[in-house]
Order: sequence, then structure tokens, then C-alpha cells
Amino acid sequence: MIIRVAQRPEDGDVCGTDNRALQAAVDYVARMGGGAVFVGPGTYLMHDSLHLRSGVTVRGSGAETVLRKCDAAVSRLVLDGDYGEEQITVADATGFAPGMGVVIWDDRSGGFHTTVTTILAGPLDPTVPEEDLGFTFRVGGPMQADYLVSRNATAATVFPVISGRYVEGVRIEHLTIDGNRERNVGLNGCRGGGIYLYRGHGTIIADCVVRDYHGDGISFQQSHGVHVERCEVSGCAQLGIHPGSGSQRPVIVDCYSHHNGTIGLFLCWRVRHGRFERNRLEANGRIGISIGHKDTDNLFVENVSVDNGRYGVYFRDEPAPMAGHRNRFVRCTIAGNGVEAPEGEDAEVRVDGETTGTVFEDCHIGSTASAPGESHVLGNGLPRGIVLGPKAEAPTFTH
Repeated sequence: MIIRVAQRPEDGDVCGTDNRALQAAVDYVARMGGGAVFVGPGTYLMHDSLHLRSGVTVRGSGAETVLRKCDAAVSRLVLDGDYGEEQITVADATGFAPGMGVVIWDDRSGGFHTTVTTILAGPLDPTVPEEDLGFTFRVGGPMQADYLVSRNATAATVFPVISGRYVEGVRIEHLTIDGNRERNVGLNGCRGGGIYLYRGHGTIIADCVVRDYHGDGISFQQSHGVHVERCEVSGCAQLGIHPGSGSQRPVIVDCYSHHNGTIGLFLCWRVRHGRFERNRLEANGRIGISIGHKDTDNLFVENVSVDNGRYGVYFRDEPAPMAGHRNRFVRCTIAGNGVEAPEGEDAEVRVDGETTGTVFEDCHIGSTASAPGESHVLGNGLPRGIVLGPKAEAPTFTH
């Protein structure tokens, strides 16, 4: 089955200019057993995520199909949001309404303890507080933690622009995601991103652009066999591309991740047996490629990591059982990094922790930006631009 979404009735089967039209088409195709939703040219304002469904392809018209995150409303909570509760009470209801995506957190949330859901109903009268306690909204799922007023509990209408949770057999193609970063607050990458997957096994993300999201560009968590192909991620506040939390066998090829706030390609925890090929990680705020907790046995072929703020490739500080072992780099270029690092703290490659089994084969590793022609290695004869932590095993270099 094929359904077309357009902004004029004569151009499609479903007409609209926001997430409701997109969601209606995706849900209908899913109920009919699967197929494709073609999204025509235009800017679609997203008041909630486009929630993906198993067996459905969503295909846009490239740069002409823009999914733009709406401006965010933010309010403190006036009543604690308790674990398992399915309502929130905010001080200011301005900008909150049924059908909008919402996130709830407090000062201790972080990671997966942030709740992302949808407002279902309320308040009775958005101009008059209920019993002088604020404005209560019913939401579409239980709180994932206790959100305490004493810890600055807050709600905001932020969410992934595209979200796939517990889905299989999904494709996302030829779409442009505009995160509207300046008019939004941040959402951590464990629970969100311009495109976000949670247990979205086998998803294919191809020929998409994600720009200016206040968080990560593309994030997938506990999602095996995800393919990200020919995508561009730029101007996001945090990470560019973020495979994490046990995502096995990711394939990321021909992508361009640049000018993001922290890291271009971030392998989070337990990312194993991945293939990363012909990607360009450029001018990110801190690091081109970051590898760490149990991120083992990955292959990097013909990647380019250049002009990043501190390191081109960084192995994070982990003890031996949890370090990123046996990662192999083939014909990669790592050069000109450290452009914003304090003198003496820049490097093309830094290997920390008790990391072992790292191999660089036929790679070009250039000198650091702040000290061309010098090396900060500890007298161990490593190539220029390599920094080795006190417990790390020296990488193997072959030609």
C-alpha cells in the first residue's frame, strides 16, 4: 500500500501541514499491513514526534520535505511527578496542549530516567489554576522516575522529531529534519534526537538531513542492525550520530557529521561488531570519533576525522573488562584536530583506559593543530599525534 501526504488536497491522499497528517498516513498504512508513505514538498510543523510503525517506509522529497520542530514551551512542575504517575501539574500552561509531545525531568534525571510522552488531555481551563496548584495534564505513559519539585522538576514540549520505539522493518528516506534549536531546550540523546530509535531493530535511515536539533542528531538505543546511509548531521547541540546502549552490528556509511556541539560519531555503551565506512567527521566541538564502554570489535574503513576541537579519535578511560578493545581502522585520515584544545591537550588520537588490540592499517595520522610537527607521546616511539594513557596498550600500526 502507498499513501501520499501533501499540503494541497489535489496532490495527495492525506492533506495537512503538520505531524497530524503524517501520523494519520503512517498509522493507516500500518493497520493495512504495511507499505509506504510518500511525503510531498513543504514544511511540516511538528507538535509531537512522527511515531514510526513496523513495516512502514516514510519517504520524503529530500531538501524539499522539511519536518520542523515547533517552538518549545517550558514550565516547572508544582507537584512532584511520581514514578508510574500518568499526569503532570505545571505552573504555567502556556504552550501546553493535548496532542503535543512533552518531556519531564529533574536535576537527577539524566540518561534513560527522562520521560518522553504525549499530552492526552487537560487542563480544564488553561487560564485558571486548578485549586491554585497549577494546571494538570494527563499524559500518554507512566513517569520513568520520581521528578521532585525540590530538584527543579520541569516539563517542556520537546521530543524527537521522528521516533521509532519497538519497531521492525522500518525505512526513513529523503527527509530533512529541522530541529529549531534556538527555540527549544535540550533533550538528552538516550531519550531523543532529531531521529531517535529505541529497540528499532533493522531500521534503515537513508539520504536524510538532520540539522540544528537541541540534542543529538541521530540516536539509536538498544537497536540491532541499524543502517545509516548517506546522511548529513550538522549544527546539533550535542552528538551527531549516537549508536548506544547495546546496539549491535550498526552500519554507518557515507555520512557527514559536522559542526555539532560535542562529538561527530559517539559509540556509547556496548556497541560491537559495527561497520563505519567512508564517513566524514569534521569541525565538531570536541571529538570526531569517541569509543568507550565495551565498544569492541568494530571496523572503521576510509573515515575522515578532521578539524575537531580536541581529538580526532578518542578511546575513553575504562578499566580492562569494560574498555573498547580490538577496534580496527583501515585507510582512515585523522588530521588537523585539536583546534580548540588547550596547548598540550590536543591530539589526533588519544587512547585512555586499559584499552588493547587497537589497529591502524594504512591510515594517515597528521600532526596536531596547536603543535605541528610535534608529538606529546610519552617517549614510546609512537607516530606523531598519538597520545597514550598510562594504562593503555600501544596501538599496532601497519602499512
